[in-house]
Amino acid sequence: MKTNLLTVTKAKMLLLFCILWQVCVSAAFAQSGGRTITGKVTDDTNEPLIGVNVLVAGTAVGTITDFDGNYSLTVPDGAKELQFSYIGYASQTIAIKGNVLNVQLQPDSQVLSDVVVIGYGTQRKSDLTGAVTNVSSEDFNTGLVSSPEQLINGKISGVQIMSNSGSPTSGSTIRVRGGASLNASNDPLIVLDGVPLEQGGISGNDGNFLSLINPNDIESMTILKDASSTAIYGSRASNGVIIITTKKGNSDKLKISLSTTHSIQTRTKLADMLDYDQFINVVNTQGSAAQQALLGTARTDWNDQIYHNAYGTDNNLSLSGRIAPNWPIRVSIGYYNQDGLLKTDNAERFTGSVSLSPSFFDDHLKLTLNAKGALNKNQFANTSAIWGGATMNPTIPVYSGNDAFGGFNEAIGSDGNPVNGALVNPVGLLEQRDAHSKVVRFIGNFDIDYRVHFLPELKLHATLGYDYAEGKGSEYVSPEAAQYYTTGGYYYPYGPQKNINRLLTLYANYNKFFDSINSSFDITAGYDYQYWKSSSPATASMNAAGDVQTAYRATDYRHVLLSYYGRINYSYGSRYMLTATVRRDATSRFAPDQRWGTFPSVALGWRLTEEEFMKDQKVLSNLKLRASYGVTGQQDGIGNYNYLPLYTLSQDGAQGIVGGTPVYTYRPEAYVSDLKWETTTSWNVGFDFGFLDDRLTGSFDYYTRQTKDLIATVPAAAGSTFNKTITTNVGNVDSQGIEFSLNATPIQTDDLTWDISFNMTWQKMKVKNLSLVQGGEATNTPVGPSIDGYQFQTLTEGYEPYMFYVYKQLYDEKTGKPIEGAYADLNNDGTINSDDLYRYHSPAPDYIMGLSTSLRWKQWNLGMSFRANIGNYVYNGMAMNTGAFETMSYNSYQLNNLSTSYLETGFQTRQYLSDYYVENASFLKMDNLTLGYNFGEIFKGCSLNVSAMIQNVFCITKYSGVDPEVPNGMDNSFYPRPRTYSLNLGLNF
Repeated sequence: MKTNLLTVTKAKMLLLFCILWQVCVSAAFAQSGGRTITGKVTDDTNEPLIGVNVLVAGTAVGTITDFDGNYSLTVPDGAKELQFSYIGYASQTIAIKGNVLNVQLQPDSQVLSDVVVIGYGTQRKSDLTGAVTNVSSEDFNTGLVSSPEQLINGKISGVQIMSNSGSPTSGSTIRVRGGASLNASNDPLIVLDGVPLEQGGISGNDGNFLSLINPNDIESMTILKDASSTAIYGSRASNGVIIITTKKGNSDKLKISLSTTHSIQTRTKLADMLDYDQFINVVNTQGSAAQQALLGTARTDWNDQIYHNAYGTDNNLSLSGRIAPNWPIRVSIGYYNQDGLLKTDNAERFTGSVSLSPSFFDDHLKLTLNAKGALNKNQFANTSAIWGGATMNPTIPVYSGNDAFGGFNEAIGSDGNPVNGALVNPVGLLEQRDAHSKVVRFIGNFDIDYRVHFLPELKLHATLGYDYAEGKGSEYVSPEAAQYYTTGGYYYPYGPQKNINRLLTLYANYNKFFDSINSSFDITAGYDYQYWKSSSPATASMNAAGDVQTAYRATDYRHVLLSYYGRINYSYGSRYMLTATVRRDATSRFAPDQRWGTFPSVALGWRLTEEEFMKDQKVLSNLKLRASYGVTGQQDGIGNYNYLPLYTLSQDGAQGIVGGTPVYTYRPEAYVSDLKWETTTSWNVGFDFGFLDDRLTGSFDYYTRQTKDLIATVPAAAGSTFNKTITTNVGNVDSQGIEFSLNATPIQTDDLTWDISFNMTWQKMKVKNLSLVQGGEATNTPVGPSIDGYQFQTLTEGYEPYMFYVYKQLYDEKTGKPIEGAYADLNNDGTINSDDLYRYHSPAPDYIMGLSTSLRWKQWNLGMSFRANIGNYVYNGMAMNTGAFETMSYNSYQLNNLSTSYLETGFQTRQYLSDYYVENASFLKMDNLTLGYNFGEIFKGCSLNVSAMIQNVFCITKYSGVDPEVPNGMDNSFYPRPRTYSLNLGLNF
């Protein structure tokens, strides 16, 4: 609670000085007589509180405490009580007994939760006009959590978080309101303690950059969803903003927290392949004599050979206190180690953080220093073994009995070499490869807050931020391994890649309440400068003897963002609210005449429960209507120099011969000189409500978004460039959605409390235009992952993006089985060709839902969380690619296992584009089940908490594949997500 208190220190200073007007009221009343009461107000550590609101109960007569916590107030004759209130502390009403009244206020966690971090400041939840959701550490997902985004998975309407695989080294895909772009980035902006982080990853940790931040150090996460709340971040806010606030020190005595979590991960569902008996039966009854001769006598479960139960641990130690009266500090260290389900897969992380926040000159000057460091060591398994584990012949042994190829059983040709294109022994793929990386990261920021002495309503703020990451690693495959036997092995060292992110933020904030007009103003104006650089040295892949196979040139990429911004929050009588924002950004990624973009927004709010006609009713405790409009921009997810005519040095094999000597040549890159901002215009209307003193609360939002000047990669006109594609502004895309959240406390007693929260999202996206020429011919562009050169999804004007583009399968009327090669002639031209392909469902769900509940009885606590997707579809590429008899033999030396779908279809050849493999992947998942017990104080000064947890408890779905939740809606040899059993112990001193 006290850590929370310091997290909102800025909010307290901004909001509390708005009550200075009461000094004037008190002085005016003093002229009418009465007696003077004096005293001092302190916090729970006996530190003076500045700006505490002191009122005569039942009147508007009051004052505030000074820099030493002292107050003096003339009260009317007959006054009996004084009321003391301060943001973050429980209010007190105390009877007047004598002329001196000293008060000690206690922190109030409920009040603290009413203050949320927004862009460049803080604000009360009751004053928000935009679609903003805050999740504090008390509501985070529990269990073994490797990366911060997993803390809020399923907690927030409109936010979808999906782990990209079951590997501990993989990252997550995060979407806020589905994203607003097509080819440019759809990732939200991540802001850590005021420092906007660069998107993407780094060598050795690609796609998992957030995992370098210890989740245990996070105090809260705020998600900004609509344009009113995100526009303050301008060009990076089209896809939403996630603000991460880390834990800070407090001014209490030293506190020590130690937590340790230990877990075992087990595999869940795997690809549904023929079992041993089914496999032998198919080969003996349908295979050729040559195929039957390849049957062995072993009984090998290849999945048992490549997977194992994986151990994991997460340990954190933090110290929080003060090194001097006004010098709060928090120090933490963490160690995380998680094996993967695949053998040789591992992620290890060491973290440390320091937060120091001293104040000077009676709290007029506050300094905050945050420093976070991380060292990640990753061991990468060869995920090709997943395919091998599913399809390898179950009748042959793992080992051949001789020393060739490391002793592993491989398909060997007549020349003694591994058969070209043959399936490689999956155990050998794991054990004969060593791929590891080492990544270090430092994120630091130094904040200065100065409340001007002669004008305390004015605060000046500066932030210096620095984010440095360095990643390097190597991949080595033994020369005796079948995978690289003919080339003499493989060795590829990479890095160190270095990413640098530097930030300067300067802003001024003026916050004042004007009694004469019953209005408050909160005005912010500022400037940002942010610089990014990513560089890596030249390197090459080679064989074990050191012979270079492929050379890679050095890279050096840089870009800069300059920004000016302003925001005004106006409130009249705590009933009517206005927020207006404008930001002007300039990016070095565009030409000078296209460089600047302006991003405005405006929002209105009306708190009906503050109206006089609503004051007397007791049922509705809160009702606020909201509406917003704004424009945000996009320039991420593209190259840094796409507007410039650049030349690229050719690689090996692309030299010209000059005088008989090979000479490296340069070729021009495709570019668009007038490349400009992708912009998104958004509307949002909604309302917040609360019943029965907020025992039941919730919100509802409806939004629309129109993105124009899409930054997209499209086919280049023949002869116009050396490239096949070009990045330019083309087309429009629209989206809309409904978000609903509900929080309830049905039971609340001293011994029993039941909390429940539910959220639901409906969202739709439609491509409006993809033509380079306005009004040009509609496009139908194949996109997405491919199998054997086939792409299964499309972008088409008038439809949802990434819909599956397939043939309509025909079925036998008697048996109901699909007819091989028989598809509907949809255009009725008598011929089945690509003109008969049609758009069939989308990977994006129509509805996303989350449900969390916790039940506390005395010292026991039971928690559960669920997620559901409805209307999402997946292409079962694993079933298609292994479900035809032809896939049993790619060569005459080897047999491969088949998908059980073969028993249903009898397909002899693969039906790549049949809609038979597009399956309904709606699901209900139980993500977490937690049972905990609070032992309380086990000895003086030490308390103990113990909890047991299961993650990925169950999944209910009609989808026949490994998991209904897969990237891009394409399931082809997916790394299964584990089921995790954990035990956690927490000690607090």
